This record gives sequence, C-alpha cells and structure tokens, in this order.
Amino acid sequence: MSVAGEAKALMPPDITARKRKQLIVCLTAYTTPIARLVDRHCDVVLVGDSVGMVLHGLPSTLGVTLDMMIMHGKAVRRGLERALMVVDMPFGSYEEGREQAFRNAARLMAETGYAAVKLEGGEAMAETIRFLTGRGIPVMAHVGLTPQSVNVFGGYKVQGRGEDGDGILRDAVAVAEAGAFALVLEKVAEPLARRITAEVTIPTIGIGASAACDGQILVVDDILGMFTGFRPKFVKRYAELGLAADAAIAAYAADVREGRFPAAEHLYADLSKAGEVA
Repeated sequence: MSVAGEAKALMPPDITARKRKQLIVCLTAYTTPIARLVDRHCDVVLVGDSVGMVLHGLPSTLGVTLDMMIMHGKAVRRGLERALMVVDMPFGSYEEGREQAFRNAARLMAETGYAAVKLEGGEAMAETIRFLTGRGIPVMAHVGLTPQSVNVFGGYKVQGRGEDGDGILRDAVAVAEAGAFALVLEKVAEPLARRITAEVTIPTIGIGASAACDGQILVVDDILGMFTGFRPKFVKRYAELGLAADAAIAAYAADVREGRFPAAEHLYADLSKAGEVA
C-alpha cells in the first residue's frame, strides 16, 4: 500500500513522455549522500563512468570496470526514492556483441536495481539497443562526443561541425528507431543539436549541446566545484565546495598543530567519579 503523498518513482516511459512537454533535469551521482541530495531535485540520476576520473583519479573513463559501476550503482540506489536511475555500461562491457551487452547489463540490473543503462554509440550500436530493449532492458543512448572513443577522436573535441553533422544525425535517428527511450548529445555543435532535437521522437539530453534539448545533464562534482582537474566550457559552477573544503581542512590542521583542537567541549568526563556531572 502506498503512503499518501509519496512521490512515484520515475520510469523510462515517464521520461520519454516529457518530449516537448517538460524539461528534464539530470545529474550524475556516485555515492549515497549525493544521491539523496540529487534525488530531491532531479528527474534522472546517472551513475556515470565519469566516476573513474572524478573519484578514482583515472585519466579517462577507459579504465572503469563493471565491478566499479556495480559498487557505485549500489551506493546510489540506496539514496534514491523518486529519480530514474541510469547506469553507464563501461568500456569493453558491450561493444563485442549484443549477447555480451545483455549478459553484463543483466548483471548490472540484478546487482544494482537500476531502471536503465546508458551506452555510447550510434548506428553501430543500434542492433544492440534493439536486442536489449526487446529483452526488458531500457537503454539511454549517447552520441556526439562519446568519451569512451576519445582515442579515436584524438581528444575531447566538439563534434557535428560541417559534414560530420550528417553522420551524427544518422546516429541519433538510428538509436531512436532501435528503441532507446532518451538520447544524450555531448559536445555537439549547437545548430546540429537543435536539429536532432526537432527530428527525433525521443527526448534529447544535452551536455554541451543546445538549450533546445529536452533536458540537460552535468557532472555533479563539476557544478559543485569539487572536481578541478579541468573545466569544460559547457560547465556552470553553482558552488565552490572544493575551495570551502580546502579552507576547512587547512583550519583543522592549524588547530591540531597549535593545540587548539580538541578543546574541553570535545572531550568526555569520567562519570564513574562521585559527584561528576556530564
């Protein structure tokens, strides 16, 4: 029996239904405390393979493993009540073929309780997307700049300028027709992202794409100022928690070195002594 007033957890069809009706708010999360905060305000929470760079200090997403995604997926699941949870399929876990993709996606689902997976690629992944969705695994697609292909692109370069845009449009149409419920457009030239959003039947989620997209996503550590390794043009800082944390740690270190911490109020009295008051 549902509790009166309890928010209904969002599912992939709910996100698809928002196309051209209601803008979709998305953020990443990798831990339970952050998931609880994000859940209050967002429609989609992505357990992104960006965790490799943000929390594990990796130089790219290529070193992220399925076990890492499962560990962080479990943590995020514990913090969610309303938002749709999507988990990234890491590099090497789905490209070999549709059977490999299903096997690993099924393991992710069983161990994390996610509602959908996200995988990168356009026309080349269309058959895999069709295979997964036909077997009960909702898929969010991802085209444009696909970070798992950073070595092919020669870096994190803007995609979709000039003739390159035709291929990305074909990718977007292919994954939509294959059954993806939503589509991430990353670092795509604005006119192309606008055109794709107008032409495909599923919601587009922009990250460095266009304000015309049906929703937006950013890495939570980027908007909070916690990840400072680099700052893409498309990131807007909403806080500088990294600086605040640095100042707090510096103050703690100074207090310890100067003997100011711990003070009397941080210590425990011996209550076994007669007349001792807590």
